[in-house]
Amino acid sequence: MNLTGSEIVIECLKEQGVDTVFGYPGGTILNIYDALYKHGEIRHILTSHEQGASHAADGYARATGKVGVCMATSGPGATNLVTGIATAYMDSIPVVAITANVGTPLLGRDSFQEVDIAGVVMPITKHSFIVKDIKTLADTIRRAFYIAKSGRPGPVLVDITKDVTAAKCEYEPKTPEAIVRDTEQITEEALKEAAALISKAKKPYIFVGGGAITADASKEIFELAHKIQAPVCDTLMGKGAFPGEDPLYTGMLGMHGTKTSNLGVTQSDLLIVCGCRFSDRVTGNTKNFAKNAKIIQLDIDAAEINKNVLIDVSVVGDLKESLQRLLAMVEPKDHAYWLSQIDTMKEKYPLKYEEDILTGPYVVEKLYEVTKGDALIVTDVGQHQMWAAQYYKYKEPRTFLSSGGLGTMGFGVGAALGAKLGRPDKTVVNISGDGCFRMNMNEIATAVRNNIPIVQIVLNNHVLGMVRQWQTLFYEERYSNTVLNDAVDFVKVAEAMGAVGIRVTEKEDVVPALEKALALNKPVVIDFFIDKDLKVFPMVPAGANIEDAFDQEDL
Repeated sequence: MNLTGSEIVIECLKEQGVDTVFGYPGGTILNIYDALYKHGEIRHILTSHEQGASHAADGYARATGKVGVCMATSGPGATNLVTGIATAYMDSIPVVAITANVGTPLLGRDSFQEVDIAGVVMPITKHSFIVKDIKTLADTIRRAFYIAKSGRPGPVLVDITKDVTAAKCEYEPKTPEAIVRDTEQITEEALKEAAALISKAKKPYIFVGGGAITADASKEIFELAHKIQAPVCDTLMGKGAFPGEDPLYTGMLGMHGTKTSNLGVTQSDLLIVCGCRFSDRVTGNTKNFAKNAKIIQLDIDAAEINKNVLIDVSVVGDLKESLQRLLAMVEPKDHAYWLSQIDTMKEKYPLKYEEDILTGPYVVEKLYEVTKGDALIVTDVGQHQMWAAQYYKYKEPRTFLSSGGLGTMGFGVGAALGAKLGRPDKTVVNISGDGCFRMNMNEIATAVRNNIPIVQIVLNNHVLGMVRQWQTLFYEERYSNTVLNDAVDFVKVAEAMGAVGIRVTEKEDVVPALEKALALNKPVVIDFFIDKDLKVFPMVPAGANIEDAFDQEDL
């Protein structure tokens, strides 16, 4: 077939099984949008802003496990994707971003809307390409999808000059190259060393991160935990990899983790780390992290071994395959005494919040009850994010979507749109604070325009809650630029964009509001008024030991 570059882009997307693309057109990418219009087989979601498109592609990928795709024109269109690309990079999410640039003869001349976007995103992608020869276009797009999906996933950018999108050449369809699990570096010796440590351990703990979800290793982690009778904690990114309702589950580890997880890991004699990179928000003071334990780290990326925390045994390779082999080597263990100690800690240190007033934790708990724990929860970043991680019990992988590594305010609405389109069978709820929601609330208009029934919860305390919490605890209550004392009315904003707006100020109205929102099956914004001085506890000060977690009672 003799096709234009733009038609080749569409055919390559079809080859890869792409059914949905998020984007925003402009001058240099018009040829591709014209081809998209003519073919009509791929659904395109016009977002309100390019950043919304990149977050939507990210949310689609997190919810489905497929590659998310976003598109933008040159210059500011392309640079508006950058925050979403960085968000995906930090959390190892497979996204392909397609941009168009000025014609090849105009490159390097400071032409109108010219930006070297391939250079800009180089540090925040697995790879970036600029295509200046139509003969390389098809294979470049195919390679981009393979890179995004293979090994440790991540975003890839393909920038195509406008003359390439108009030129013609022969196109031959190809079946996408199969993704093979990376097992070459998994050694029998490392597995035997890990099995030996597990056999000797009296107080083992399993620590689960986002890599477990990427590797589809939930089943193996569940089997290992129950076979060796080990408690399980997780990272923010690992939510749902191990069932939150399981008796062995102790909650999140780290800065806003449970006291049980933080104290339990500190007291353990073996920490089995599955798909985690030891973020500073998890470890606290790395010198004293899990100081009484031997550490086994299983991870696909050799660069993560001994990067932040020194470990004793490493198993490098696909996590699912590593755990399957390890399970065959491990004998069942009885750690009843250790588990009884953990249960005692659970009873002594439950998560607590102020029960007399309307609070974020109360809203999240009621959401869990109303949805029976079956919703797909998206969050922005801040106090609401931590409450969503603490008080909603995630039963399965890919049901908690949040910007972990980059901590991107404004992530949630776009990601919720992508998640709902990728998983139309799921109820999708985005939980935001008012500070986050105002950053990209224009994407509610996208939800309305495309009839995407998401529920947007705003925990509205009229401040930047998490930053204010730090200012209260560590900056002697100097609230520099964290008070949002303006007159923005989110109910009116929602209605102005065509969505349903609901305001809740009392506890007794929480459940009726949630039930109404879920029953409407259309875009709904619920504005919950909560107190500005509510805090997220437990908390570990930055750089302190995780066992030094404190709460309101400790203060």
